Order: sequence, then C-alpha cells, then structure tokens
Amino acid sequence: MNFQNEKSDLRKRYRRERSEHAVNTPYSHLINSKEISSARVIASYISYGDEPNTLDLNKAILSAGKKLLLPRIIEVNGKPGMEWVSWNGEPQHLAQQGRILEPIGPADTDQNQIDVVIVPALRVDRDGYRLGQGGGFYDRALAQISAWTIALIFPEEISGQSLPRESHDIPVNAYATYDMVVRLT
Repeated sequence: MNFQNEKSDLRKRYRRERSEHAVNTPYSHLINSKEISSARVIASYISYGDEPNTLDLNKAILSAGKKLLLPRIIEVNGKPGMEWVSWNGEPQHLAQQGRILEPIGPADTDQNQIDVVIVPALRVDRDGYRLGQGGGFYDRALAQISAWTIALIFPEEISGQSLPRESHDIPVNAYATYDMVVRLT
C-alpha cells in the first residue's frame, strides 16, 4: 500500500473515531502558554465540524492585543496553496468556502513576522508528525515559516505509533488537548 492510500484510510478511520469522542471544549488555556503569551503574531484557523474548538482561543488571542492571522486557500503557480490574512474577530470579515470560513481582505505577505502557528490535526505522533485533512496546505505553508507550531487534538488522538510520513511532511513543535500542552522540541 502506498503512503497516499494508507493516509486516506487512516483519515477515514480517524474522522469516524473523532465523531464518536469529540467534545465542544474551549482551548483558550493555550493563551497562557509561554510561546503564545510572548508571541506578537499568531496564525490560527477557524474550526468546523468535529474539530477542536478554536473560537474562544481566537477571541483570547485578539483580547490579548495580538495580531491574528487566518488561512485562505488560493492558487499558487497552478497548485492549491494557502495565504494568511489578518482578522479582527468580526464575523462579517469571513466568507464561507465549502465547509470552512476564510478571512476577507488583503493577504498579509510578511510570513517572517509569524511567531506561532496553530494547526489542525486528526492525529499527532510522538515525533510531532501530524495527519491532517489531506490537502497538504499546512505542510506547504509551514515549510515557508520558521514559527513555533502547535497542533490541536483531542486526548484520544495522541498516536503511540508513528504516523505514515513523506518527505514533505513537517512535524509540529507541540500538540495540545483541551487540558494540556505537550512540547516535543
């Protein structure tokens, strides 16, 4: 079985498992982590469906006076890519794109300013490799950024086994559940 088929099968399984244990619990405790509390610019995302809830965390980031960037899917050289857009917390500055909400406005082109990137994941293994939703957007974006990265998962989604990985997969520095932060590097 090749990596893509293996990852696809795991995604189906992990999505099904997530639907059985997902809880709508805030992750706002992360605002107190040393990396986020000292950051000036944080890239996050707006969760949907059974994903860990980022609503309160994003509000806490904005309330702390930090710059919050959200991802927007774009085409880069004929391929799907991602750019970051500053968001002020106002719902009218979001647009529905499929299942996700994306920010409206000009792209923030200075990726070097990003201190922390909060990324979605279905699973994270002990080496920090994550299995995402399958678009590869975050791995491509993280390859261009030298920020501290943290994946949001539920406690049941910590993998004791190594996840399948390819040369383009980028490990995260930490993962968080709704009650803890585990730093890997």
